[in-house]
Amino acid sequence: MAVTNRDMANAIRALSMDAVEAAKSGHVGLPLGMADAATVLFRKFLKYDPTDPTWADRDRFVLSAGHGSMLVYSLLHLTGYKSVSRDDIRNFRQLGASTPGHPENFHTVGVETTTGPLGQGIATAVGMAIAERHLNARFGDDLVDHKTYVIAGDGCLMEGISQEAITLAGHLELNRLIVLFDDNAVTIDGSIGLSDNTDQCARFQASGWVTRKVDGHDEKDVTAALKWAQTQKKPVFLAVKTIIGFGAPKLAGTGKAHGGPYGPDEIAGIRKNIDWPHAPFEVPAAIETAWAKAGARGKPERDAWKKRLTASPKKAEFNVAIAGRLPKNLGKALIKHKKAVAEGGETKATRQWSGAALEVITGLVPEMVGGSADLTGSNNTQTSHTTVLTPDTWGGRYIHYGVREHAMAAAMNGMALHGGVIPYSGTFLVFADYSRAAIRLGALMGTRVIHVMTHDSIGLGEDGPTHQPVEQVASLRAMPNMHVFRPADGVETAECWELALENETGPATMALTRQGLKPARTTHTDENLSAKGGYVLSDCKGKAQAVIIATGSEVEIALAAQDQLAKDGVKVRVVSMPCMELFEAQDAKYQQATLGGDVPRVAVEAGVRFGWDRWIGHDGGFVGMHGFGASAPYKELYKHFGITAEAVAEAVKTRV
Repeated sequence: MAVTNRDMANAIRALSMDAVEAAKSGHVGLPLGMADAATVLFRKFLKYDPTDPTWADRDRFVLSAGHGSMLVYSLLHLTGYKSVSRDDIRNFRQLGASTPGHPENFHTVGVETTTGPLGQGIATAVGMAIAERHLNARFGDDLVDHKTYVIAGDGCLMEGISQEAITLAGHLELNRLIVLFDDNAVTIDGSIGLSDNTDQCARFQASGWVTRKVDGHDEKDVTAALKWAQTQKKPVFLAVKTIIGFGAPKLAGTGKAHGGPYGPDEIAGIRKNIDWPHAPFEVPAAIETAWAKAGARGKPERDAWKKRLTASPKKAEFNVAIAGRLPKNLGKALIKHKKAVAEGGETKATRQWSGAALEVITGLVPEMVGGSADLTGSNNTQTSHTTVLTPDTWGGRYIHYGVREHAMAAAMNGMALHGGVIPYSGTFLVFADYSRAAIRLGALMGTRVIHVMTHDSIGLGEDGPTHQPVEQVASLRAMPNMHVFRPADGVETAECWELALENETGPATMALTRQGLKPARTTHTDENLSAKGGYVLSDCKGKAQAVIIATGSEVEIALAAQDQLAKDGVKVRVVSMPCMELFEAQDAKYQQATLGGDVPRVAVEAGVRFGWDRWIGHDGGFVGMHGFGASAPYKELYKHFGITAEAVAEAVKTRV
C-alpha cells in the first residue's frame, strides 16, 4: 500500500515521543500536534537539499516554538541530513548528541537559528525574510528566490517581541514570510483562555498580513493553504488548528501534554491510537523510503540553481557577499581616514565619529545594511551610501525600524544567519535592556552583528537617569562572546569599527558618546592600537608610580589627571581600554607590561565599578558611578558625581 502523509507524520510522532521518553525530559506535545502540517510542508513545499544544507537559495525553516525541538530533529533525520543520526535521536538531550534540548544553529547542521526563548524565532525569521528580499533586489530571481517558513506557538505570539516583529514585517510587506501558528488553544497552565483571548488572525490582519484558518490534521486543507500562501503579496499567517499531544489517550488537548515524559502507559496508548505497532525508534522501511524521497525532492532544483550561478556575471560578487568577505582595500581606506582624523584635531562626539567611519565603510562594503530604532539623527547610522529599504526599493541599505529595539536586534540576527548581509543598527545604550534577549542570542549563535549604542553615559545630560546608562556597559561586558567597544575619540572609533567588522564569530556593541570629546590620539600610526583591547596611550618618563585606566569619554579626564599629577611630581601612565574583552584575550605578559606591573591602578569610567576589579584589584581606585544619574547639563553632572580629573588625581595620590 502507498505510504500516506499520516504514515509519514506518525514517524515524526513516534521518534519524538520515544526520544522524550528515553531522555525522561523534553516537550512532545508540539511534535505530536504539528506532525501532519510539518509533513506537508517538507514533502511538498519547502525547498531544501540535505546533501547541501547551506545552499544559499534554500528556503529557511524556523521552529520558533523551540521547545518542540524533536519535531525538527525528526524532520532532519528522516529527510536525510547527516547531522542527525538515529543514535542522536536515541540520545536526545544528552551531552555530545546533535539533539540538544532546544534547537541550536551552531550545534546541529540544518537548524537555521537557535530558538527556545519564545518569540525570538519569529522575530529572527523576519530578518531572514528581509535579507532575502534585499538580496533578490541586488542579484535577481535567478540567484535569490526563496521563502522563510515559521512554526510558532501561543507563547511566541504572547511575547512582546512578536508584536514588534509582525508589525515590522507587515509594514515591509515581506510576502516571502509564511507563519504556521500551532493553534492548539493550550498553554502549560491549561486552556489559552486562562491568560489570553486574542483573535490572532485579526491581530495579524491589522498588522498588514493576510491570514487563513487551517485544519492542521487535514492534509488537503494544509496543502491548499500552503499553495495559496505561495502567491500572496503580503506576509502570510496560517492559523493551523491542532490537538496538542495528538493521540495521547489522557493528555491530548490538555496543558499537561506540553512537556515532560508521558510515561509508558500513555505512550502505549499513542501507539495504539496512531496505529504504530513498532518498537521504540523503529521506522518501517517503506516510510523511511518515502521520507528519503521527500528529502531528495530539492536536489534537481539546487543543481539548476548552481548552473545559473556558474553562468551568472554576478557569480563572484554573490559569492563574496554570501561568504561575508571584506574588501581588501578597506584597511587602507580606514588608515587614510584615521590619519585625517588624527591630523584634524577636531572635538566631536564619538557617535559623530562613528558616522564618519561608516561613511567610509559603507561605501566599500555593499553588504552593510544599517538602520535605527527611530533615532537616525542621534545614532548617525545612515550614510550617503545607504538609501532607505522599503517594499518599493528592496535594494536600499537602510531600515527605519521604528521604536522596535527588540525586534530590530532579532531581525539583525536573522539577516546575519541568512548570509549576504552584515547588519548594524542604532539606539540609545540604555535601551539595550529592551533588546537584551536578542542580543544575548546573537552572542550565543555567534552572529556578526554590530549594535551601535549612543548616549552611553551620564554625559547625555538633561534627559536624566531614565536615559543615562550606568550599568549597561558592565552588563554587556558580562555577556560571553560579546565585544563591547567604548572608543575615546575619532581614531579609536574607526579602529573599533574595523575590529567589529573583522570578527565573524560574534556581535559587537559600540558604546558612543553624545557629548563632544577632545582628541586622544593626535599622532597617526597605521597600526590598529585598539586591536589588543588596551594599550599605553600616554606614558611618563621613567618608571610609573601608578596607572590610570580609562575608556571612552573618561580618557580625556584621565589625561587631564596625568597632567595634574605630573605637576605634583607623581609619574603616572594612562592606558586606554576601548575593549576589555580583547584585552582579556592577550597573554599575561602583555597585560602586565601595559598595566605597569605591581603598581597602584585607578580606573575611571562613567558607569558602575562591576567588572573593573580584575584590572585594578580590590584595593584599586575607581572613579565612576555608584548609583543612578540625574537630570542636568552633563558638565555639571560630572562635577556632581565626582568624575573629574581632580578626583582621579586624588585617588592616585592616596595609593602612591
